[in-house]
Amino acid sequence: MTAFELLADWPAPAPAAGIITSDGRTAVRGPAEEIRPWASVTKIVVAYAVLRLAEAGEISLDAPCGPPGATLRHLLSHASGLGPDGRRLAPPGRRRIYSSVAYEVVGDFLSDRIGRSVPEIVTELVLRPLGMHQTRLLGSPGHGMQGSLADVLRFGAELLHPRLLSPESMLAARSVAFPGLDGVLPGFGRQSPNDWGLGFEVRDNKSPHWTSPQNSPETFGHFGQSGSFLWVDPERGLACAALAGVPFGPWAVEAWPMFSTAVLETFGS
Repeated sequence: MTAFELLADWPAPAPAAGIITSDGRTAVRGPAEEIRPWASVTKIVVAYAVLRLAEAGEISLDAPCGPPGATLRHLLSHASGLGPDGRRLAPPGRRRIYSSVAYEVVGDFLSDRIGRSVPEIVTELVLRPLGMHQTRLLGSPGHGMQGSLADVLRFGAELLHPRLLSPESMLAARSVAFPGLDGVLPGFGRQSPNDWGLGFEVRDNKSPHWTSPQNSPETFGHFGQSGSFLWVDPERGLACAALAGVPFGPWAVEAWPMFSTAVLETFGS
């Protein structure tokens, strides 16, 4: 069974999924132009805007931000110690605690330092330059993006061959920040270590995981509770995305790795 044929088993009336290769080939199945929630895939777009500002010298990733002792770098990589409800659960740099609230703190930091709203910043620095005209940040910088699969793939193409960031900044973004931290990967249990870059989750050798066991350890990306994901495998020269339009759940824990394996077998170099 081909990768796209597997979509028939997803509990969604019309899932949208697609791939883009490092040489620009694309394949898509489903309503690629339909506007759908991205949920936490939002975080990597917001992080990309932060990285652009840092590269331009407008902010520092090591600026104090959030709880005492934490920096912007800690918040982007879920190492600030903030829990899901905003309570401080650990000192910065001790545990990997996934927190959407951390991105609310990042958003407040950006608005204060730059003097514009986070949606304006993200549109100017990421969406407009990449031609992601069907996508908007509506609300939370942790989960408020809505847009099309076509635009997710445009962002995936940028991550394969960055035009908006230097190679050095991109490498830092997808490399592990604060190595060796354990933590829980939502939906997939405790991981030791639970590696994360600057916004991007880093696959490494995590198991279980939402990508394929055949994905390289260098694979990075994010998934969201709206049944959304984007992963980029630089070793295989491939980006893969889906907007299912139904909530993440046990179905995705089983279906996404199978789908990703089929994608790699069909399209991976």
